[in-house]
Amino acid sequence: MSESKVCVVVGVGPGNGEAFARRFAEGGYRVALLARSEEPARALAEELGGKSYRCDVTDTEQLREVLGRIAGELGPIDVLLYNAGSGVFGDLEAVDEETMRVAWEVNVLGLFTAAKTVAPTMKERGGAILVTGATASLRGGARFAAFASAKGAQRNLVQSMARHLQPEGVHVALVIVDGMVDLPRTRKMAPDMETEAFLQPSAIAESVWYLAHQPKSAWTLELDVRPHLEKF
Repeated sequence: MSESKVCVVVGVGPGNGEAFARRFAEGGYRVALLARSEEPARALAEELGGKSYRCDVTDTEQLREVLGRIAGELGPIDVLLYNAGSGVFGDLEAVDEETMRVAWEVNVLGLFTAAKTVAPTMKERGGAILVTGATASLRGGARFAAFASAKGAQRNLVQSMARHLQPEGVHVALVIVDGMVDLPRTRKMAPDMETEAFLQPSAIAESVWYLAHQPKSAWTLELDVRPHLEKF
């Protein structure tokens, strides 16, 4: 088994998840990539010398089992990047109960289960739990009934976890992504928007890398990232 540190990316796809995996692999970590559909993650893991695992974060037993398997196959988990999210939008009357339930299970319950699973070992060795958040966690727009409520709860959970775990040597932080991430689908949504108005996944990954390696004397709890053209 390699002595390299282990980084788990929960929620790997084109964009932030892929960028996180690349940045931590470049930094010398063995990366474990979790996705509901394993095939894209498998190709990326093979390229980066890591491993991929099919996992639905709403299945708590499966999530615990996969994280345990990673620890057994790659070694203790040093960094957990929780990038899973449910982005279905609609107002109170448009969103149904199933959509609301899934949003909360993906954004809150999945994070709770993952963090609860890795926390005991991290308390012994140190580590970082970093979560991809959203501006919707700060305010609830009319069409964000499910997303904003789940992201708001996720933010509160991160704050609670930080207050509990940081005195034990585990850095917990939230990265609030404010703006449109540069992806093929977002380009189609905003075909006239200039490139500098998009968040670049590789730039977000640099911020996440920075958080994972901050000195203990100056840990960040919450970091917001946005393009310099974004209004806020």
